[in-house]
Order: sequence, then C-alpha cells, then structure tokens
Amino acid sequence: MTGLKVEWAVAELDKFIRQTVMKNNSYAGNGVVSISNTFSTAAADAEVTQQAQVVEKIFDRVIPSWRADIELRRSNRWTRHREAAIRAKAELERQEEIRRNLGEDAPELSAAELHPWIWSGASSLWQSGHFREAVEGAIKKLNAETQNKIGRRDLSETDLFNQAFSEHPPSSGKPRLHRMEANGSSTFRSIQRGARAFAEGVFAGIRNPLAHEASQEMPEQQALEYLAALSVLARWVDESTLEVVS
Repeated sequence: MTGLKVEWAVAELDKFIRQTVMKNNSYAGNGVVSISNTFSTAAADAEVTQQAQVVEKIFDRVIPSWRADIELRRSNRWTRHREAAIRAKAELERQEEIRRNLGEDAPELSAAELHPWIWSGASSLWQSGHFREAVEGAIKKLNAETQNKIGRRDLSETDLFNQAFSEHPPSSGKPRLHRMEANGSSTFRSIQRGARAFAEGVFAGIRNPLAHEASQEMPEQQALEYLAALSVLARWVDESTLEVVS
C-alpha cells in the first residue's frame, strides 16, 4: 500500500471497530429489564459517523471494491462498514506474511499513485467497482488535458496525439509537444514517433474496444494495467515542452 501509514490506518480501524460493537439496551439497571429489546452501537451515532469519514478513505485504498462486495444487512446501518473495517485491518496487519508465504513478494502498483490526470478521471468510478467505466473516465480526462495543453479542441484521441507529437516544427494553429530538444537527431525523431505510436495503441487497443463492450465489466487487474498504460502517456504529455510559433 504505497504511501499508506499502516500503523495509523490500523489504529483508526480499531477505533471504528470498538465504536460499532452492538450493545443490548434491554437492561435498564436496578434489576429492571426493558421489553423493548433495542440495540445500539457502543459509541454515539454522531461519533461513529465522524470516524466513518476517515475509515472509508482507508477502505478505498485497501479494499477498493468494498461497497460492491460486502452486503449491507438490515440489522443496522454500520454492518457493511464494520465488516470492511475487520477485513481491511486483517489485510494491513498480515499483508507481508501473505505475500511472503504465497510467493507474491513483488512490487505493487497503486492506482492512487498513477499520474493525477488518470486517477482523478477514474477514482470515483473505481471506488464503486465500475472498472470499465473508470478506464473510460481516465481516457476522457487524458484527452481533455492534452487538448487544454496544446489549445486544440478541434482534434481528439489519435488525431490529437499525432498532431501533438509530430516531428514537424510547429506552425500557426499547430503547436507541438516535444519530449526532448528538437535538434533534428534520430533520437528526437524516434522519441516523437514512439509517443505517437503508443498513443495510437492506447486508443486502438483500449479505447475502441471499450466502446463496443458497454455491457461487460472488466476485471480489476486488467483495468489497473490499462490505467498504468494511460499514466505513461499522461506523464509524457505533462512533462513535454509546448512548442508554438513565436
């Protein structure tokens, strides 16, 4: 969990778990037993609500699909949150042990650590388990930010990137994005051509199939890999120098 402070997160989850222990209010004291048979959380509902605001952010990082995967039972409003807190705590406390014993001690890729354009375009849909739509949102965000950077709303997707990363010098109304100094070298031409080819692959291989698979959900791992590819392209656009006619 890149960037997540595990000890802090576990402490916040523990607090929420303690707050949401259910207590029976039937016993009124002095030997009196109420017939109402009511239950409430250990902490006041307002306190639980405040803590929920924090732990939901932890859930989104540790178990992103918690809203879709965990059933909300009718017994009380915090059942889903409480189960998510217990699962997230176990995941955080035992993640190193699990990776070591299952032979998965490999680097992890965090969606939240991808280029900001990509994650901002995908995050809300990703957190609700709509992975295919999240990828689409990231592509739309990348396209819009590239249009904004070169000031061209008349082009989009493959045409936009072909123009932006062209090896030809900028001309009136046609700015360029240069990933390195335009010194006429074969390296410059290769880098520009590579950016164009990569962008074409993104739109032909990722964007276009999505348009024809609206009814099919995408596996989380596949969606994460697609976001990683989009992040590479977003970083190239963001870090390139904008060249215009002086």
